Amino acid sequence: MSELQRRPTLMDVAEAAGVSRALVSIVMRGAPGAAESTRQRVLQAASDLGYRADSRARLLRSSRTKLLGLTFSSSQPFHAEIVDAAYAEASAKGYEITLSAVAGGRPEARAIETLLDVGAEALIIIAPTLSVDDLARHARQVPVVSLLREDVGEYVDSVSSDDHAGIVLAVDHLVGLGHRRIVHVDGGEAVSSDKRREAYRTEMVRHGLQPVVVSGGPGEEDGMSAGPILQADLPTAVIAFNDRSALGIMESFRAAGISIPSDVSVLGYDDSNFAKLSYVQLSSVSQDAPLLAAAAVGRAVDRIEGAKSPGSVVRTPHLVIRKTTARAPEGNSDT
Repeated sequence: MSELQRRPTLMDVAEAAGVSRALVSIVMRGAPGAAESTRQRVLQAASDLGYRADSRARLLRSSRTKLLGLTFSSSQPFHAEIVDAAYAEASAKGYEITLSAVAGGRPEARAIETLLDVGAEALIIIAPTLSVDDLARHARQVPVVSLLREDVGEYVDSVSSDDHAGIVLAVDHLVGLGHRRIVHVDGGEAVSSDKRREAYRTEMVRHGLQPVVVSGGPGEEDGMSAGPILQADLPTAVIAFNDRSALGIMESFRAAGISIPSDVSVLGYDDSNFAKLSYVQLSSVSQDAPLLAAAAVGRAVDRIEGAKSPGSVVRTPHLVIRKTTARAPEGNSDT
């Protein structure tokens, strides 16, 4: 088939509309999660290209759908990086990803039911908040893979990053730079928050230092809210729950005239794409989104194709040092 005759794909529509393939998938399925202006732009691009979403109908008429259902939080950039990587991994294994967003007013349970309704053969749930019993209930219908959460019971596969090891890397890095007053802004009720908080406390005590935890959350606004509390008794270094929180903390500091990293070092978690931008250059613990996505898709496909028992995969994170961490200010270090 020549290029002119080739059937338009989701990627063609995404490029024409200037959006991601994931967003095109949401629009073409009529699922919530896209602004009306974006939805209209995608539909217009699809119409202009002559795109027709007939592949799913063909699959649903067969005995297999070859669909992996994936839930993600629409507010978390790191989840979007996992989604992008999952598409390529699924395609290489002969499967397609179908998405369902968890967003304001659209809870996780509804996102999952949507995926089951379209015939997903397995579920990959990023940072699930459902109870172990609810996850087990879904696992009785199709294989379920929990991504970024380990405590999911015996019926669910899990793929996660070692949060304890990640925090050890963060604390050890800052202690090595002479910092003694290191504060952790936690993730509130977010998945992984408890593990990172306890790992921080354990590691600080191991170094003979006093742990100080400030209540936070997973968003920039949570970091901004923590800013004044931090400024009231300014530490020399801050470990944020994730990169978004770190960004809010940094904005609060800069608005107050506090220099990063001269006055205070800030370290994030996730190594999101925006952490690499030249005007951010955030030091961060990397969880390797492509590797996590590959492991999750691999577990889902293995279970679909015959693996009987759920399994657990724990990946080791690594530290990426950029320009927001430096030696402790003179007079505030242990040297």
